[in-house]
Amino acid sequence: MQEIKIEHFELGLSVTSPAEMAKLAGTSFKVEERVPETAGEAFDWHSWYSAWLQHAGKTEAAITPSYLIVEAADTFEASIPWEQLEQAAVLYQLNGEPLSKTGPIRLYVPNGSSKCLNVKSIVKLKIGYNAASEQEEAAYGFKHTFSADDLRKNK
Repeated sequence: MQEIKIEHFELGLSVTSPAEMAKLAGTSFKVEERVPETAGEAFDWHSWYSAWLQHAGKTEAAITPSYLIVEAADTFEASIPWEQLEQAAVLYQLNGEPLSKTGPIRLYVPNGSSKCLNVKSIVKLKIGYNAASEQEEAAYGFKHTFSADDLRKNK
């Protein structure tokens, strides 16, 4: 099972599996309730985040994030303003089994500004707080990362 890395720019708490995340969220639902023509079990993003904060001993009023950055196994990355996550659902299992093709988790943002915010194969979540310049628009695309060896080869 692939580990999920979760970072918060203010908190140092990690969760390593979709099952742990779902358990922390408390309740799950059929994802098609929010995303028609989609199958599987999901949990509410904000319910999970609230429970995660409580688990860390923080109150929701103390920390209000500005955005969520999700990174996929294929280097796709989306940065989503917090307000667009109101109806967000995290798909974590299909037919009672962990996700295989689109796992370990998949995020659906039904009322987001783009369908590109529905990210599959998420391996890292970054919850960001930036009071000075809150992010207003979503951004997404593939990260281009190169090793030092790759750069030397392409001189």
